[in-house]
Order: sequence, then C-alpha cells, then structure tokens
Amino acid sequence: MATPPKRFCSSPIFDNSFEKRSKKLSIEGNIAAGKSTFVRMLERASDEWEVVPEPIAKWCNVQSTEDEHEELSTSQKSGGNLLQMLYDNPNRWAYTFQTYACLSRVRAQLKPISPKLREADHPVQFFERSVYSDRYVFASSLFESGNINETEWAIYQDWHAWFLNSFHSEIELDGIIYLRASPEKCMDRLHIRGREEEQGIEMDYLNSLHYKHEKWLYDKTMNVDFDSLRHIPILVLDVNEDFKNDKIKQEALLDKVKEFLASLEEA
Repeated sequence: MATPPKRFCSSPIFDNSFEKRSKKLSIEGNIAAGKSTFVRMLERASDEWEVVPEPIAKWCNVQSTEDEHEELSTSQKSGGNLLQMLYDNPNRWAYTFQTYACLSRVRAQLKPISPKLREADHPVQFFERSVYSDRYVFASSLFESGNINETEWAIYQDWHAWFLNSFHSEIELDGIIYLRASPEKCMDRLHIRGREEEQGIEMDYLNSLHYKHEKWLYDKTMNVDFDSLRHIPILVLDVNEDFKNDKIKQEALLDKVKEFLASLEEA
C-alpha cells in the first residue's frame, strides 16, 4: 500500500489571510473639500471600518514623542506650530513642513490595524490623504511656486522614493476616494470652519491644488513614478453640494463607497 502524501498545515505565523481580505484606501481632496465631514460619516457607518485622520494637531504642535495623545512636557511642546509657520513664511518652511508631513503619513500607514478590525470579516482602513498626495499634489505645488527650491525638491524626491520602495507592501493602497469640489466651494468651507492657521490661504493656492488633484485623479494624465499607483482604482465623488447635515446625500455617498468596496473585493 502506497504511503499517502504528507499534508502540510499552515502555521498561524505565516497566515496572511487577514492581509488578503483587509483593504486600505486613501481619501483625497483639496483643502476644505469636506474630508472631515466625510470621515466622520465613515466612522459611524460600519464597525468594520477604521479612519486614520491627518495628524493636524501634531503639525500644529510639533512634539518629540510619537504618541500625539500623550501628555507633553514643556520641552516637548517647544517645536512650534509648523502648519502656521508654513502659511506665514512658505519660502522658509515649505520643505520642513512637507518632510514632517510625509513622515507622519508613513508612520500612519505603517501602524498595525486595531484589534477591532482584526476581528472583522471585511476590514477597511481609510487614510485621510496619503504619501502619494503629499508628493504629487502638495510638495510639487510648493516646488512649482518656488517655495521649495530645486535642491530641496531633488532631496525630497530621493528619500520619498526610497520610503515607498522600502515599505511598498506595507503602505500600498487598494483604492482611492477623490472628494471633488471646486476651489470656490473649498474657500467657502475654509472660511466657515475657521481654522486659525488657514485664514491666510489664497485662492491661487487652492486653484493650484485643485489642478493637481484633477490631473492626477480625474483626468489621470499626471506622470507618476510608481507602477502600482498607475493602476489603483479611483472613486470620484462630487461633493460640491453640502452634505454635512443632509442624511439623504450622506446615504447616497455611502452607497457609492460600499459599491466601490464590493468592486475591489471582486477584482
């Protein structure tokens, strides 16, 4: 009688089933396009969804600790309000801010998924912007405006490419949601929310950012340096109409997100 072939049991250590079923998406859009309202809506929509917001508080209070929720000593608070410094003097602080902003995004995208999501059947992480928009929208816009010089831009692109090539599998996105709003609507919302650091933002800057988003995510004509980025599925949501207090519009947006997630599962 022939000896039956050995059966190999997969070890939990090498079980990548969770990674295969989890999804990572970024939420992109201009300043004051409606991302904050949108992510709060996502947070309430499903226990299987988790939102990783932009660390605005950390940019406004540069810390010498990785935990933005930790109680800070006086010396740890001495870094200053880097976001305010950027808007007050972009020529001096643009490179410094974009370096710190990108670092914080890499950290966010490398953080382990929460225990709650590990128990989910269809876990999804939503990131408020990504390392890609940091480079192709914000940093490149500051370079083209002359606030980041050629040497700084070369250095930025060098370490940014190294980051993405080194941590590709950990930070790769499954999809992008583009919240599309006109620069004029963004300016209206910017004034309404009244964030102190943003009150000096000019229309030209919003127009520049809008152009970048459109070229990258709507027209899809922007040249990018990463093959995986060229093939990421994109969901474009028109958010020109206010949806903050409109349950019907919120449900319509959520339905489109759910349909988009379903299409990613089938792909």
